Amino acid sequence: MKNYYSSFKYPLIHIALLLCISFVNAQTLTDSHRSKLNINNDWLYVENDSNSLSDVQNIKNWTAVHLPHTWNNEDATDLEPGYRRSGSWYKKNIEMAVIDKNLLYQLYFEGSNITTKVYVNGKDAGGHIGGYIGFTIDITKYIKSGNNEVLVRVDNSYAPEIIPSQKSDFFIFGGITRDVWLLTMERTHIGNLKITTPNVSANKASLKITATIENLNTSNGFQLKATLKNPEGKVVATKTSKVSAHTEILFLEIKNPQLWDTKTPHLYAITVSLMENKSVKDEMEDKVGFRWFEFKHYGPFYLNGKRLLLRGTHRHEEHAGVGAAMSNKQHRADMESIKEMGANFVRLAHYPQDPEIYKACDELGLLVWDELPWSRGGVGNDVWKTNTKNMLSEMIHQNYNHPSIIIWSLGNEMYWLPDFEDGDNTEKMNAFLTELNDMAHQLDPSRKTAIRKYYEGATIVDVFSPSIWSGWYSGSYKSYQKAIDTYKKEYKHFIHAEYGGSSQVGRHSENPITGEGQIQSDGWEEAIVQTDVANIAQIGDWSENYIVDLFDWYLRISESDSTFVGNIQWAFKDFGTPLRPENDIPYMNQKGLMDRNGKPKDAYYVFKSYWAEKPFAYIESHTWTEREGPQDTPRTISVYSNCNKVTFYHNGKSLGEKQKDMSKFPASGLTWDVNFLEGKNNLVAVGVSKAGEKVSDTLVVNYRYKKNAAANDLTLSYKKLDNGHYLVTATAVDKNNMRCLDYEDRVYFQCLSGGETLKNQGTPTGSESIKMANGQASIEVIPNGTQKMVMMVINQSFKGTYLTINP
Repeated sequence: MKNYYSSFKYPLIHIALLLCISFVNAQTLTDSHRSKLNINNDWLYVENDSNSLSDVQNIKNWTAVHLPHTWNNEDATDLEPGYRRSGSWYKKNIEMAVIDKNLLYQLYFEGSNITTKVYVNGKDAGGHIGGYIGFTIDITKYIKSGNNEVLVRVDNSYAPEIIPSQKSDFFIFGGITRDVWLLTMERTHIGNLKITTPNVSANKASLKITATIENLNTSNGFQLKATLKNPEGKVVATKTSKVSAHTEILFLEIKNPQLWDTKTPHLYAITVSLMENKSVKDEMEDKVGFRWFEFKHYGPFYLNGKRLLLRGTHRHEEHAGVGAAMSNKQHRADMESIKEMGANFVRLAHYPQDPEIYKACDELGLLVWDELPWSRGGVGNDVWKTNTKNMLSEMIHQNYNHPSIIIWSLGNEMYWLPDFEDGDNTEKMNAFLTELNDMAHQLDPSRKTAIRKYYEGATIVDVFSPSIWSGWYSGSYKSYQKAIDTYKKEYKHFIHAEYGGSSQVGRHSENPITGEGQIQSDGWEEAIVQTDVANIAQIGDWSENYIVDLFDWYLRISESDSTFVGNIQWAFKDFGTPLRPENDIPYMNQKGLMDRNGKPKDAYYVFKSYWAEKPFAYIESHTWTEREGPQDTPRTISVYSNCNKVTFYHNGKSLGEKQKDMSKFPASGLTWDVNFLEGKNNLVAVGVSKAGEKVSDTLVVNYRYKKNAAANDLTLSYKKLDNGHYLVTATAVDKNNMRCLDYEDRVYFQCLSGGETLKNQGTPTGSESIKMANGQASIEVIPNGTQKMVMMVINQSFKGTYLTINP
């Protein structure tokens, strides 16, 4: 069989081209001859897999769309197995009043998944292999005055020669998933700015700017001027140099630099001007942060000479309803939520992400592990290797200037489930990993390389993360200390990436399953195939209570270990995956601290209690307001807070003040035993910070002494939401119409008339199929406004319950 990608009609992107296009998305373009115009709006789209340009030019049934866009925004997370993996076309008409022959015209795509071909006025203008990476298409030769038709074919078909592997635990969303820009510039222009800080200390710093000058026929009359401004906007250094194809400007001594760190992420501004006979020919601007870091051998991490415990999480690039086609506002909101939680480190899993993410990390003070998408699949053939090396080069060149990045990750679980024969051969894997490692250090000697969970390559890279899933995929969370003590001695630069477990929002248990007495408690390694492994992931109750306890245990240990580099929780938000159709919300990885729509779960507040600076208090749990138990049987209530003192009240009566003590578990000792009364119980927690600031949290719990019988029926109720939609809730009840708090079976919603469900969102109220949480499940419904709505909920036990809503 002929290999499709080895015969691909357009060349692979080369490093020389990358040097021309890097950072165009990160820099502010200021000269009148250089412009950057966002062209996200008013595209046309058609689902058509044809490779023929003439076929597409005759299509009439285009649909209007705005970018970013993916055709998998809902079909990836609907209830049907699989999702659309093929080609689609986009069309854009660009009106150009005048074409200046002295200027260059380019299209810049921040990301298009997975392969892209671009046609301008019927001509093949170029293309790109690989998603998650920006690329430029020079359209100077193809455009004209007047209307210009741009056609773009994007394809996310099964492609074993392009990473990531199709066996990865996340969706590969097809489409133009990020912003697109129209660029204009002088033919002789600045192509790339590479900014390095060779020496940094608290007293002084040096700065080197390397600029490539494109189409420089003669250096006569040309100069390059660099101006450095401090975070307050004051000019602190200016320098002018003669011009060559690669011009270097070196600032040797910047006195008393304002350092970039996670609490005060100071950013300096650099303006580089290409001068011709003392007039500005071209100009670009970027940011720089002065900082230095070190991974101590068999010890902790240091930033700017001070020990910093890395407090991290992972971020996948997707959101409910839009998939990977997120807006810049949504990207920014994710990073702000991560920072508000108190994290100082984020691993970008498992691919380079939108430019807005790196910008946010620079500005917010979040250290970054940037990752090549070599995720599973083993090592491939020569075409695969070329594509993979090109993506590594692109990733480093495009993101080089960001002070937030400290690690280039070369892969994750790479040997799992090989796509090629003998693809998991250790000798072959290590040879290619060594090649990537050398390449990364050649392109960027200043940063570290890393991998996760490929033990045979642990000594090839600078930083290594083994697999520790104590309390979920193996063993008990109480084995965590033993796991990190083992690996701290074994690996010179050990960091722990990925830990946690799944939770269904609103599911709670008075006695969450810990596995004690049911599983071998000492293990922590995740097995590739788990059919013969007993673990909490299989036998657990997926309650929010259990996950809260797991994270509490982990953080109590990591925060107390003075020689630990730090850990990185998996993952910040629930995200879609083709590998988990059986999950409580189908096709969702539910290990997030937030749901897929960005709403915090209980676990989010555990992390805040250890990491956040702004005082808060949170009574566990706001999604557990209906409880039951015997009379006169105290229930332990935990308050998660970063205050050093908390007082707890039950129905207006103080149950005492407690001092936060991190050595105590759970909740650092902020727990109270409450004898609930039957009916309404008012709970209040009042925290006092070290600065004397008071914060409080209030929760009302309805408690009953009588235990429900077996589920006998499903009932439906509704309430109108502020957005005009309706939240329809199904409740499992017993023969006495009492809510069955122990019922967790799956139910199916359907709107029979008068509207439609907000489905395929992968959220607790956005899936037509969902397992109940303490006997309840809900779905949001959008009325059509013209007739009454009829809703149905069913499962195998209850053949159908109906509800009529008159708008």
